[in-house]
Amino acid sequence: MYRWNFLLRSLFGVVPLVGTVFIWRAIFESRGGSGIHGYDYREMVFYFLLSILVDNLVSPTEDEWRIAAEIRDGLVSSLIIKPLNHLAYRTSLFAGYRALYSLVTLPVVAFVFYCFREYLHLPAHLETWPLFALSIVMAALLQFFIAYSLAMMAFWILEISTIVFIFYSFEYFLSGQVFPLDLLPAWMHVFVKFSPFAYEMFFPIQVYLERFQGPELAMRFGIQAAWMLVAFLLARTLWKAGVRRYQAVGG
Repeated sequence: MYRWNFLLRSLFGVVPLVGTVFIWRAIFESRGGSGIHGYDYREMVFYFLLSILVDNLVSPTEDEWRIAAEIRDGLVSSLIIKPLNHLAYRTSLFAGYRALYSLVTLPVVAFVFYCFREYLHLPAHLETWPLFALSIVMAALLQFFIAYSLAMMAFWILEISTIVFIFYSFEYFLSGQVFPLDLLPAWMHVFVKFSPFAYEMFFPIQVYLERFQGPELAMRFGIQAAWMLVAFLLARTLWKAGVRRYQAVGG
């Protein structure tokens, strides 16, 4: 059941890519094939191929709903009384789940890459690969700590779905899933640069594409690391505050 769930999620995750390819093809054809903010049609398609890869590697899959359900249903009581760090426990589950999910879905992603192989290209510099891997790891931790923090709201409110959906609406738009963030108006660039959303997906893709170099790349890594630390501290603080408020009753 779980294997089929993973497989079907990955298969249907490809559907938006097909629509995106046709949309951007029409846009570039209407412009006579001229580039858009440094992207030609080939690079734009490759950007969205990379977005599928990064999304499969880093995005939590319903972790916030599971954690919130444990709190709401009182299942967290059995974890509180045990000598374990709940954040470390959930982080290990997240890592294991992402490893399993990636193992099942990467063949599908590889097949998609093969179908669009004419748009692929490798980084020009060898050091890009470890930098890309580092950005992926930090993006995954950043997304998980944010999801964990959202789940902690269940200590104070019964249903967190409204908060989650509002937050993820901003995240979907500002993480680079809809389009590359450097296509936004210039007045939004500073906000995007220092917001956490850009470092969940857009930044790792830009690292692979080698669009950031030298001091700019180092500064972006610093911002990503800073947001990851902030999200981690927020998750720990909310857990401790939530446990102090938590009450379990029943017979």
